[in-house]
Amino acid sequence: MLPVSPPPPSAASRFLSPPPALSLCRLSPPSKTATSTTAASTAPTPLTSLEFRRYDFAPLLEFLSSSSSSSSASAASAVPTADAAPPPAQLDPAELRLAESYRAVPAHLWHALLKSLASSPSTLPSAAALVPWLERHRLCFSSDLLYSILIHALGRSRRLHHALLLSTSAPGPPSALTFNALISASAINGRPGQALHLLSLMRRHGFLSDHPNYTLVLQSLLRSPDPPDPFLLTRLHSDLLSQRLELDARLISDFVVAFSRAGEPDHALSLLAAAQAQGLTPKTSTVVALLSALGAAGRVAEAEALFLEFHAAAELQPRTRAYNALLKGYVKIGALKDAELVFEEMERCSVSPDEGTYSLLIDAYTNAGRWESARILIKEMEMNGVQPNSYVFSRILASFRDKGEWQKSFAVLREMRNNGVRPDRHFYNVMIDGFGKYNCLHHAMDAFERMRSDGIEPDAITWNTLIDSHCKAGRHDKAMELFQEMQESGCMPCTTTYNIVINSLGQQERWEELKEMLERMKAQGLLLNVVTYTTLVDVYGKSGRFKDAIECLEAMKAGGLKPSPTMYHALVNAYAQRGLSEQAINAFRVMRADGIKPSIIVLNSLINAFGEDQRDTEAFSVLQFMKENDLKPDVVTYTTLMKTLIRVEKFEKVMTPVLLFLFDKQMYLFCSFAVAFPNLSI
Repeated sequence: MLPVSPPPPSAASRFLSPPPALSLCRLSPPSKTATSTTAASTAPTPLTSLEFRRYDFAPLLEFLSSSSSSSSASAASAVPTADAAPPPAQLDPAELRLAESYRAVPAHLWHALLKSLASSPSTLPSAAALVPWLERHRLCFSSDLLYSILIHALGRSRRLHHALLLSTSAPGPPSALTFNALISASAINGRPGQALHLLSLMRRHGFLSDHPNYTLVLQSLLRSPDPPDPFLLTRLHSDLLSQRLELDARLISDFVVAFSRAGEPDHALSLLAAAQAQGLTPKTSTVVALLSALGAAGRVAEAEALFLEFHAAAELQPRTRAYNALLKGYVKIGALKDAELVFEEMERCSVSPDEGTYSLLIDAYTNAGRWESARILIKEMEMNGVQPNSYVFSRILASFRDKGEWQKSFAVLREMRNNGVRPDRHFYNVMIDGFGKYNCLHHAMDAFERMRSDGIEPDAITWNTLIDSHCKAGRHDKAMELFQEMQESGCMPCTTTYNIVINSLGQQERWEELKEMLERMKAQGLLLNVVTYTTLVDVYGKSGRFKDAIECLEAMKAGGLKPSPTMYHALVNAYAQRGLSEQAINAFRVMRADGIKPSIIVLNSLINAFGEDQRDTEAFSVLQFMKENDLKPDVVTYTTLMKTLIRVEKFEKVMTPVLLFLFDKQMYLFCSFAVAFPNLSI
């Protein structure tokens, strides 16, 4: 790979390659040849091999062990960092003699020794001490490979922070090997956003990535229990295409599954079509993931077509998971009869239903208000050898929660215990969420305590639900107590937790504490996402701190994130509440320049901004804009226009919006009637 001139150092690039504080020997610049991370992580050569027997490394390992244990900095971090003490100005003669005794050891044996030491947590400190020792005595000149081996080992040991610090100690600018190792460490530690940022930095330093790096990032997104971030996925896919790397069968399948799990079936369908155009046959699990995404979106016709296409081509065997994916769509749109037909079709094709099948059908019965039918189906499950578990009852509980029937939670819990099923963490999370949504905080806390008494440790979802419920009820002090208790229990806050707490502090206008929370979030290695920035813009805007809100918007764009329509609505609405119509229209123009299509909600806020500023002509021009762009005004639109006319004391025209609303309704009914009866003469 040919190097290119590196760009001016940004804050991020300085983090990766600052002037090293360690007094390490400056070697000749490493060769810029991109090598996959796998090259640095191959199986280490056993120390018992014939070639290793020629050299006795026991004295060296003893020296490294004693020196690393005697150094307080090494004991604290187990890695050499920029904060570590510099090597002594004058070396001990005994150390020099020790180094001379290993002068004949070839480079590949040093690499093998380092890999062997780095493979075990107990010898990792010795591996960390070996790298600067080799550099100090100029015994191994491929320093970039040494550092990449160590960074990769730290990543496997879940020490991403130490790996990042170690990269700052490497002599010279970061090499392709260093980038590959850091990307691997970030992906292994569940930081796909960090890995994607490193891919971008790698390209800016003149290196081209390869397939394994993209596969690592994608697998990191898929391993997460939460759905993948659609923005990160789109960015990763665009980045891959910009490198002109051809997607292989595995990458395409992984992308289809990832976009399906992210709730983006259109992207997944496009990639599947591209795979078929190349003559690639997707795996059954890939098709099932897409079927599930279409079903979850209620796009049953497309799910049916996809199911029949692959089933007819004998590329998709009629398995339980495929039928479940189709069943999910019918449950989503409330088509109980069709759901029952799918269940009957499974029996006809000798496909055994599993707990997921029964759960979905129970959902359909519960949504239709047929609680007794659901109870009968639970008994049928037991008769067919499928033991109902906590997940089945969680689905019933979630259905009642979504319908506002939270009081039935206790009946579900009784039925569950009668069937000998113990509640699990997911069940309690759904129950706590249901109580929290309807401001039954005492019931939520009771469920939380019962969960703990059953020996179930709350997870981040549990804590987030409790904290958010108390914030929405205005009990901010209790929410902060729970936030503190969460950390004391050993459960680390995630990005969602911080977003909830930041929103709470913003509502209370506790700005200094809000900034401290942002710093804590960054120190924990968490990246600010779209929700974080939207929350900040919202709380700053509502408090009239428009300069801070605009700075957040600019910082978000500078970080490569695309502002959401919700963010612009928050900003326009904040201006509207204070009658700042010029600022509101400017924010609206920026939104359109960013390629975001305006929604009715944003346009209603714009009408309100003009109304507060007593600019009735401009308010009605927004109504005209809606009609010209095929956006249907709603009741809020006309009500806001009426308020505008009242503010400017044009009482004789107050009924105009009402008449316009009635006219639009009449035209809608007339058009619907004409479509239904096209041959009828009127």
